[in-house]
Amino acid sequence: MKEIIAEHLADRGGLEAVSAAEKSTIRRVAVLTIELEKLETRFAEDPTVGERTLDLYSRTAGNLGRLLERLGMKRKEKPPRTIQGHLADKRRRANA
Repeated sequence: MKEIIAEHLADRGGLEAVSAAEKSTIRRVAVLTIELEKLETRFAEDPTVGERTLDLYSRTAGNLGRLLERLGMKRKEKPPRTIQGHLADKRRRANA
């Protein structure tokens, strides 16, 4: 949990750069991240995990996403693909 908190604090400019509310949100982000990782381990190890666990995972992931948005996480859109880009990729793959 300390590592996750440190990473998010670093992303925000360090401990001195964040408000008390942001610190609180970062702690909650860390907790939800860890809980989601635990659930992911269960999915990987136990093929009989039920719908209730999947529902919990889905709701927790949604809550995590909302908290990250509050912290300023922004989606980075890919630039639209052009025919020129497609042809250039095709040539690179052919020459590789």
